Amino acid sequence: MEEQRVRIVDIAEELGVSTATVSNVIHGKTRKISAETVRRVQELLEKRQYIPGMAEILLAQNNSRIIGVVVNNHEKYEMHVLEDYFIASSLNYLSREIEKAGYFMMVKVTKDCDEIVRYASMWNMEGLVVIGFCEQDYRMLRDRMHIPFVVYDGYFKESARICNLIVDNYDGGYQMGRYFRELGHQRGICISDNDICMDFERWCGFRDAMKETGGTADFLQIPMKKRERLAFYQKHIDMIKSYTAVFAVSDYYAVDLMRFLQQNGVQVPLDISVAGFDDGPYCESASPALTTIRQDGAKRAALAISELKKLREEQEEGRFLKLPVTLIRRQSTSEYRGRAVK
Repeated sequence: MEEQRVRIVDIAEELGVSTATVSNVIHGKTRKISAETVRRVQELLEKRQYIPGMAEILLAQNNSRIIGVVVNNHEKYEMHVLEDYFIASSLNYLSREIEKAGYFMMVKVTKDCDEIVRYASMWNMEGLVVIGFCEQDYRMLRDRMHIPFVVYDGYFKESARICNLIVDNYDGGYQMGRYFRELGHQRGICISDNDICMDFERWCGFRDAMKETGGTADFLQIPMKKRERLAFYQKHIDMIKSYTAVFAVSDYYAVDLMRFLQQNGVQVPLDISVAGFDDGPYCESASPALTTIRQDGAKRAALAISELKKLREEQEEGRFLKLPVTLIRRQSTSEYRGRAVK
């Protein structure tokens, strides 16, 4: 039978001291306690193998040294959100910056904003980085929490008490469209699972650059779930092959499409050039290596932590920061060599 956890009250009763005294020793608040009492409490805590609850300790401190990172467990990830290229890379960069600043990182995956409020409060967090939620969610969090937070790629008008770190999505799409036109491609298509927010901006930039020099660009909305998406590609394969250049709004969708095309006898980039967005960790190991738009994850993570500090110290009320992006040319794209695959 599992032993019952030792409680503060048990230690206090055995020593004949108050629970407040034991709690103060645990939390290092010993200035008003005699050295002998501190010694007795510490010895018994060790003897009884007392392990205090972490939440209990943090709630008793003014400074938890914890930064929470909350990721939306959106249905498109199909319960594999932390394996997503962009999410995994973002967590990696945030982990480095948080540790460098002398803090600890805690990660929470959820769809429920109420859970975020409880999570932040329970652990007495000093700040949050929130990824993948919607405008109404950010407004609710701002109204219900006093903890400062930074948002990755938020879309909302008011920035009071929130720092919104976005990348230049339109310019990323524009750079890709211009690059395809420089390669001689006249018919391009953008693929995404939605036509709003950052994906819409990427598509608009791509479309404008393609049309600027006489090319054409279309948009194709694809299913979020992999099985449905592959069936969709199979049904529309002839239409997809009528284009010579495909711009996917994420590296994941770009690599996913490349595999499908290759399995169906379409050569990338000989028949169709394919490019993505993010420059995630698998771009270079894809076959062929993926041309993409790089967003600087390291810089964004560094800004996230510095902006949290400013918000916490009330040095600013919140703001929008837009980071530049860069075209990375690799082997999944090449010059237009003739008509699209039939």
